[in-house]
Amino acid sequence: MILHVNTNEAGYDIVLERNALASAGKYFNLDRKVIVITDSGVPAQYALAIKTQCKACEIYTLPQGEQSKSIENYTRVLSFLVKEGLTRTDCIVAVGGGVVGDFAGFVASTYMRGIDFYNVPTTLLSQLDSSIGGKVAIDFDGVKNIVGAFYQPKCVLIDPDTLKTLDKRQIHAGLCEAIKMSATSDKDLFELIENSKDLDKDIDKIIEGGLRIKKDVVEKDPKEKGLRRVLNFGHTIGHGIESRYGLGKYLHGECVGMGMLPMCSSEAKERIKALLTKYSIPLCENVSAEEIMEYVKRDKKTTGDQINIIYVEKIGSFEERRIPVSQMEEYIKRGL
Repeated sequence: MILHVNTNEAGYDIVLERNALASAGKYFNLDRKVIVITDSGVPAQYALAIKTQCKACEIYTLPQGEQSKSIENYTRVLSFLVKEGLTRTDCIVAVGGGVVGDFAGFVASTYMRGIDFYNVPTTLLSQLDSSIGGKVAIDFDGVKNIVGAFYQPKCVLIDPDTLKTLDKRQIHAGLCEAIKMSATSDKDLFELIENSKDLDKDIDKIIEGGLRIKKDVVEKDPKEKGLRRVLNFGHTIGHGIESRYGLGKYLHGECVGMGMLPMCSSEAKERIKALLTKYSIPLCENVSAEEIMEYVKRDKKTTGDQINIIYVEKIGSFEERRIPVSQMEEYIKRGL
């Protein structure tokens, strides 16, 4: 299946196809110098599958983990690109999860004022979320994605077969993105996840459903001026949990899952909570509202003493609220 995402620039295709890695050259222009950026947690054969289809290619491997999205690694990669003689007509291919996609996309957006960038997301989380929409970033001073840009890929290649090398925890954490999008925008997709008895069998439909929601949103609001804020459901508090507790304790998707609970009605909360429990997502029993608030105050959605939140009253719909930052602590305490 190919979904075309329309943007103000030229648009790009998202290819959803099993065994697509083996035919990346069919969708990417690899007849030039290519730098593949991956990390040590991604099976090496995925980057090598791209390299074998390139005219000239080098692989740069980051250490696994969110900590790799740093200024220090950014400057190291820039030095590597200069050393390799990468020009404006060459390209970068990201092969990995959201960390790799965010990082490689940000490098591509700034090197020589922007070079071509392709994304091959290999985790469920990145396939559903960060692979589409053009948000690229690195972390700084302990704040997630605080330095970044909107920069669209030339093409995104999603191969569900890459999920076979992930453990169940990673799959379930990634599923939180589909739960998030369906909770705000598609009750039928939510019910599919709710009623699924075989996630492996249903995963292609779930990925497609999530992509269609996000495609519709980012086309209407490419730079998060209005509608796109719906994609932040669960993220404001989730990022706070991740910044305070995440490294070594919770995965990003797990933090998003926890972050949804304070942002919905009792009815919606019970259904979401049941899904999180079904897929072994932690329910943040030991999270401190006061400590999370220190990070929420730095959130990009905060302007002055106000913050925009997405609230779900009924599954499949949402409302946007603008509330005082001080009121967020009440939401957190009520929902956790």
